[in-house]
Amino acid sequence: MKSIFTCLLSFVFLSGSSFAQGNTSSYAKDNYTKKDVYITMRDGTKLFTSVYSPKDASAKKKYPVIMQRTCYSIAPYGEDKFPARLGPSDIMMKEGYIVVYQDVRGRYKSEGTWTNMTPVIDNKKSKKDVDEGSDTYDTIDWLVKNVTGNNGRVGQWGISYPGFYTAAGILSNHPALKASSPQAPISDFFFDDFHHNGSFLESYIFTFPVFGVQKTDTTSKAWYNGQSIKKTSSDGYQFLLDVGPLKNFDQWYKDNFYWQETMNHPNYDEFWQKRALPKHYGKVKPAVMLVGGWYDAEDLTGPLAIHRAIKKSDPSAYNTIVMGPFGHGRWSRETGHTLHSNVYFGDSIATFYQKNIEAKFFDHFLKGNGDKKSGLPNAYMYDTGNKDWKTFEQWPAANAVHQKLFLGGDGKISLSQPAATGSASFISDPMKPVPYTEDNTTTEGFTPHNYMSEDQRFAGRRPDVLVYQTDVLTEDMTLGGEIMSHLKVATTGTDADWIVKLIDVYPGDEPNHPYLPNKNILMANYQQMVRSEVMPGRFRNSFEKPEAFVANQKTDVNFQLQDVLHTFKKGHRIMIQVQSTAFPLFARNPQKFVENPYKADQSDFITATHTVFNDSYLDVEVLK
Repeated sequence: MKSIFTCLLSFVFLSGSSFAQGNTSSYAKDNYTKKDVYITMRDGTKLFTSVYSPKDASAKKKYPVIMQRTCYSIAPYGEDKFPARLGPSDIMMKEGYIVVYQDVRGRYKSEGTWTNMTPVIDNKKSKKDVDEGSDTYDTIDWLVKNVTGNNGRVGQWGISYPGFYTAAGILSNHPALKASSPQAPISDFFFDDFHHNGSFLESYIFTFPVFGVQKTDTTSKAWYNGQSIKKTSSDGYQFLLDVGPLKNFDQWYKDNFYWQETMNHPNYDEFWQKRALPKHYGKVKPAVMLVGGWYDAEDLTGPLAIHRAIKKSDPSAYNTIVMGPFGHGRWSRETGHTLHSNVYFGDSIATFYQKNIEAKFFDHFLKGNGDKKSGLPNAYMYDTGNKDWKTFEQWPAANAVHQKLFLGGDGKISLSQPAATGSASFISDPMKPVPYTEDNTTTEGFTPHNYMSEDQRFAGRRPDVLVYQTDVLTEDMTLGGEIMSHLKVATTGTDADWIVKLIDVYPGDEPNHPYLPNKNILMANYQQMVRSEVMPGRFRNSFEKPEAFVANQKTDVNFQLQDVLHTFKKGHRIMIQVQSTAFPLFARNPQKFVENPYKADQSDFITATHTVFNDSYLDVEVLK
């Protein structure tokens, strides 16, 4: 079994840190000096911090500070130890910045107690009222007053959990914080990362030791491996199915505080609500550039949600967003040929982003005049169908028009509601759930990845997946913006999950591209996932107060799929699939309403027949 720590190093790599990279370049060591310090927070807690300064930094030669705060270790530890790369990219490292890394509270060499998604305290009444905003403030304040050769301007960046710390750092309101780039940030644990609309991602089950074990002392080593699940198979689908109901994970996690918190808070109660970032933004002082990947299986929601929240709370803020053809954090490293799963998007796309977007953003606000005329658009978005970058002065685009895609009972998608009443049904058996991927080798990793653009033919050929599609398109159709699913459904049970997938069906004569990682894949008739989302039916009216279905009663289930920018090209088809299981990505719904699904018994899992009526539709935004 691959250790959790090995998986974590891979995760750190994708989170924008350079510490796990194989690059053996000595540039950082040759051109920077390093100092390790403990910075004391207002409540007396000391946070371990490494400061890398250009060797020529001085009172006469000043550089801005670029900072990352992380729960994933700032190794290598020791003032004589240097990583292969400093900062967000080789480009910025060579342009010259004072680069700062910090272990957050309760992690590795920092003091304090660790908590997931530290709750924000808007009105701090004493020095004991601390959160990530106050820790960011105290860190920045120390840096600008004590680090030789800084120019008084600070930027912050981070990917994934470090993206959360960056997004929370905006709330510090320190006057020296001039530029902030939360990248793939977690924004709300009930809708992002560990959950989607409250549905638990069982694919994350192997990660709980990393997030649910307190360390007992400052350390440079991983301390949590003792709680790792003892797997009996490398086939995650079968292993997790054999484990059974979620409560059975207590055999490994009875002492894991985060697992116990998750199990005991199945609804969107105060525990989760106080960990949500978007509601806390008011007047935003630093320039903000949110960054995400259209195929980010971990944190797609975060950048979109925070961008919307700031747009609403402070329309005058410098609030931009970048979405590229990437999986989680993949813009932080260059792969040459840019692929996600089997889909090829072009070459050197990460380098384009690092040079023409990221470096330009930080240079303008930390080294330039810092006005709002950065030369960057409000939204730099990659069209994953046309395979090119587009720029917008606002997102969603001003020229987007709404279009309804109705799910006809005959399996056809129509642009107007069918005149006659119709429906389609399927039998859902939680003991034989639809797999979320064909690649069984990926079902026991740290988190899922490839499924976000994976071929969906394997699912559409199952009897428990409904398939709807258009005729062959006679002209290009670009969807750009938000997607809302409006399902009209019924079930013979009293609960059910509803999963909707938007798919691009390639023509039958589509040739294979030369970079296919799996030579057994045919791009002819490839069913590329464009977007998907799950909605637990129990939360259809309220995430705080779940409700059972009335068996066989037609019911509205409405929910948002995340944004897209995708051109369905002439000769392609638009497909929509509807199903109730995608295992082990999402934990199985018992389909019998229970108060707490995490504590459901095996006997609660029942087979049910689900019906989707033909006045169901997706509301999409089409760019004209």
